[in-house]
This record gives sequence, C-alpha cells and structure tokens, in this order.
Amino acid sequence: MSHDVLPDAGHWYRVESGSAASTVRRAAERLGGQLGLGGNRLAELAIVAAELTSNLVKHAQEGVLLLRPVRTADAAGVELVAVDSGPGMADLTVSSRDGHSTTGTLGIGLGAITRQASWYDAWSRPGRGTVFAVQVWAKEVAVTPAWAAGLTRPITGEQVSGDSHAVRTGEGRRQVLVCDGLGHGPLANVAAEAAVAAFRSAPDGSPAAVVTHLHRAMSHTRGAAVAVAELDPAAGLLRYAGLGNITGTVLTPDGTRRGLVSLPGIAGHQRPTVRGYDYPFPPGATLVMQSDGVVDRWRAEDYPGLFGRAPVVVAATLLRDAGVRRDDACVLVARIPS
Repeated sequence: MSHDVLPDAGHWYRVESGSAASTVRRAAERLGGQLGLGGNRLAELAIVAAELTSNLVKHAQEGVLLLRPVRTADAAGVELVAVDSGPGMADLTVSSRDGHSTTGTLGIGLGAITRQASWYDAWSRPGRGTVFAVQVWAKEVAVTPAWAAGLTRPITGEQVSGDSHAVRTGEGRRQVLVCDGLGHGPLANVAAEAAVAAFRSAPDGSPAAVVTHLHRAMSHTRGAAVAVAELDPAAGLLRYAGLGNITGTVLTPDGTRRGLVSLPGIAGHQRPTVRGYDYPFPPGATLVMQSDGVVDRWRAEDYPGLFGRAPVVVAATLLRDAGVRRDDACVLVARIPS
C-alpha cells in the first residue's frame, strides 16, 4: 500500500505587522527555492505571500499564516494557509475582483493571489473571519484538490507538536490517521512520528489491523492515542478503529452528525482491546478527526457553506475556532470527491 505525500507540519507565523509580513515572504521564497521552483514561479510565489500577509495586516484580527511544502511523487510546491478572526467577507467572488477594496487601496490583492495560484480555496463569513488556502507549483503541474488534509499546531511555547496525521491510498483503500503522543514537546513528537512511520509502512489491512500494527511498532515510545479511518465509497461505509481520545465525526449532507467510537487505551503500552466499527458514509459525507487539543463543541450549522469547501479549508477553520492553546492540536478532514 502506498501513502499519499501530505504536507509536513510546516511553520505558523503570527502576522500583525509589516515586518512579520516580510519575514513570511522571505521564508516562502526560500522554501520555494529549496523545492526547485523556477525564477518566474518564485516571483509569483512572492506576490502570493505578500498579498496574503498584507491582507492579514490590514484587515485581520489574530491573523496567522501556515507555510509548508506540498509534494507528489514527482513534483513539489508551496502551500500557504492564511487564517484570521477579522470582519470576514459576504462574497469572496466580489472581493477577489480587481478594484474591490474596503480600505481605500487599489483593491488588487485577492485578484493577484488567484491569478498566481496553481490552486486555491477559501471560506469567509461576516463576523466569522476568513480562511484562504493557496498552493503554488511549477506551471506545468496539474493540481487537483486533496481528498484529505490535516493541520497541526503545537502547544504555546513549544516548537514541535505531539500531534500528527497521515494519509495513504492503494489496494482499493483510502485510509487516514490522527495521533496524539502522550504529553507535549520532543518526546511526544517522537511518539507521533513513530505512529506516522508505522502507518505508512503497515501491511494492507482494515483500520483495526492497522491500529494493532501501530501498537506493536510503538513499544519503544511513550505511546499515543491513535485512530485510523478508511473511506469506502463503493460500499457507502466508513470503517474506523481508535485507541484513546481521538474524536471522530461523520457529517452527512442532510446535516446529521454522528460520533465514532474509540476504545480506551494507549498505542504502544499494555495490551489494549482493538475493535473496528462500520458507519454509513453516503456520497457528500465529510469525516472530521481531531485530537483532544480541539474542543468538540463546534456545530456545522454555525458554518454555512464551509463543509463544501476543500478539506484543508475546513480543517483550518475548525482549528482556528476550536483549538486550544494549552495543548497540541490537530484536525484532519476527509471527503471522497464527487
């Protein structure tokens, strides 16, 4: 079974001033150069970074930006995810047109971003802020939206997160992992990365079989809460197995929300009971998985239109609103393309 190459954890920047915006632009150019983007594409990446950060400085409240590489088997690009709790926009289409401005500027920022981007998606509502995800690849790379995307954020004061996520496909299976290494900091990160490595190398099998494999492979670590889900559109099912406090939720197009069962235990410690469960997963359904650093009190009805957006936009919005600063946090969202 092969694994999809998702972005790594990346780096979060707080963008509240022009100097912070300059730091992000330089970091984006440096990352693009490391990934082999050509001169013209680097210049266009710099425009995207400058416009995203400029919007955060001018309009945002608590604006942050995630910068990270994205890769396929034979290509690489740069992803930027700008997140704010500012005034929001009623109509992103109108706001993306050149000449539209709310601050007396020329109003070319969002239009410039969409023209330079290989792919982008966004969600915004008045009073709820804005999330804007952009990818810049080499011109010749055809970009399709990822069917699953996750974001992590370390606890305040730490540089690495004890939470992680991964995706793999093959043998007719689409599987995702969310894990939460016990505690915080480097040792929790080691446990989480061990879970990711074991997930990627696990033999083909059901989520319960994969979780059992993770448990055996993690005995040298402090352990982690883990959950594996498999999306099976042909059967209209989601298969799920978890140990510990990873929360899984299925949202169906009719608005039904269903929680998924994880059993008590810690992968890598003792001999936990591992059991898989099957749930209906109709066309258009969305899977949300989150660590306990994300409060499970968000309501889909508070986010009109969000759960039709790209998984990375959904994940970033929930992490913004439900993530807590006193713990590592991770959100992963998956949906089978129609």
